[in-house]
Amino acid sequence: MMAACDREIALEFKRRADKLAPILQFYVFGSRARGDATAGSDLDVFLVIDHLDAGLREKISEVAWEVGFDNGLVLSTFVITAEQLEHGPLGASPIVRQIEKEGVPL
Repeated sequence: MMAACDREIALEFKRRADKLAPILQFYVFGSRARGDATAGSDLDVFLVIDHLDAGLREKISEVAWEVGFDNGLVLSTFVITAEQLEHGPLGASPIVRQIEKEGVPL
């Protein structure tokens, strides 16, 4: 089970990232989602948005860094578009299927 503090950090990141581009799906995955993280574990987040370009990807990464820095951890982002999820090879990839199965939607 994900720790309450990790949930709050993820939600803070989601709120700030959603101001850049509306988030269609948002999951926390990995050790922090499972509740077996160590002090050095990163917080893995998966975002699905409508449109993504290099500039937006960079802005999302900056927000992840800022939120992580403020909370003493690293946020690792995995961002794809709804089109990639529905029709591209990423949507059928094992990592995305695992995130959808075991990740914590927020």
